[in-house]
Amino acid sequence: MEKVNYNKKKIFNDPVYGFISLPHDIIFDLIEHPYFQRLRRIKQLGLTHLVYPGALHTRFHHALGAMHLTLKAIEVIRSKGQEITAEEAKATAIGILLHDIGHGPFSHALEYSIVKNVTHEDISTFFMEKLNKEFNGQLDLAIEIFENRYHKPFLHQLISGQLDMDRLDYLKRDSFFTGVSEGVINTDRIISMLNVHDDQLCVEAKGIYSIEKFIIARRLMYWQVYLHKTVLSAENLVVNILKRAKELALKGEELFCSDALRFFLYHERDKDSFLNNDEVLFQFSELDDFDIMASIKMWRKSKDKVLSGLCRALINRSLYKIQLSSEKPSQVQINKIKEELSDKYGLKKKECNYFVFSGSIANNAYNPKKDKINLLYKDGHIEDIAKAADQLNISVLSEPVRKHFLCYPKSGMLEGLQ
Repeated sequence: MEKVNYNKKKIFNDPVYGFISLPHDIIFDLIEHPYFQRLRRIKQLGLTHLVYPGALHTRFHHALGAMHLTLKAIEVIRSKGQEITAEEAKATAIGILLHDIGHGPFSHALEYSIVKNVTHEDISTFFMEKLNKEFNGQLDLAIEIFENRYHKPFLHQLISGQLDMDRLDYLKRDSFFTGVSEGVINTDRIISMLNVHDDQLCVEAKGIYSIEKFIIARRLMYWQVYLHKTVLSAENLVVNILKRAKELALKGEELFCSDALRFFLYHERDKDSFLNNDEVLFQFSELDDFDIMASIKMWRKSKDKVLSGLCRALINRSLYKIQLSSEKPSQVQINKIKEELSDKYGLKKKECNYFVFSGSIANNAYNPKKDKINLLYKDGHIEDIAKAADQLNISVLSEPVRKHFLCYPKSGMLEGLQ
């Protein structure tokens, strides 16, 4: 049979940037791969759509957008005299395209609920290494750049840093789909100001106000979207559902679930599991939002009243009442709510932990300890944005803000539990 030669120079019509073109055949082939197509079935913002109904965009959208911005940034840096070879540009584009391929269902919400002590970055690396074998080593340089082992660190900083293309895309994209205008940033302006000094990514000093706006936008998006208290409530609810389901599964109780979810629910899987057994990565590649939601819908009928109660609450959007405070909730207050719950619904003390609990969240808009955003002046010297900013005190924003929360059932959440 004669082999068909496909045209791989495709374009995507993106709602944020317009047309996004694919500059290399291998980019098309990676996008076509089942590992990447899975990202179409994983929402970028997890359960945020329960607060902002438009937030239904996926990791697939974000990966394409981040790649598009990275290619634009490379062209800008090249135009300023920095040599970036065609292979380096292609490898960096591949690295950013695949940077989130290791995300599990509902993105960050269930990052540590499916597998133990494995970050999505670790799983992204496992996927990239597996793809590299399938593509006969064509991802060698991409992996080297992704893991920051290449001799031009600014290429890695475009993928992962304080001012990377990942952050630029998700701020602009998430503000677009949520309708939260505080997150809108001028990506064109920021990218046009990028430069390289001593192999480190930096921003020309005249772009200082755009960077200030970027840092402020990131802070506001965290409090208004990513760490919104109702989003926090919903995410903790789905985490507790998986926690209860796993507890029952490990006791041997039969629960409805897909083969992929069963693989993780009925057995403990950790980082070593991925390293020692190829089946673990394959089963993870089969998991997406639909596996979780289909199971949650079925678990509403579970004989276990805790599991069924939690699942009904999520499906009906009857979420936890959540209180945020700068002070840690007192154990006396928590125990009092648990006792009232136990008396009213006949719950055991351990079961009450699924309905009443506390925790904390932190927002750090700019972390100079991890990686600085440096401004490049005309005389050639560089300075950290936190020291150079004159309009807003960026140094204050570099200090993490921590808030404590208390979750407990609101009126109607536990209907049918008795």
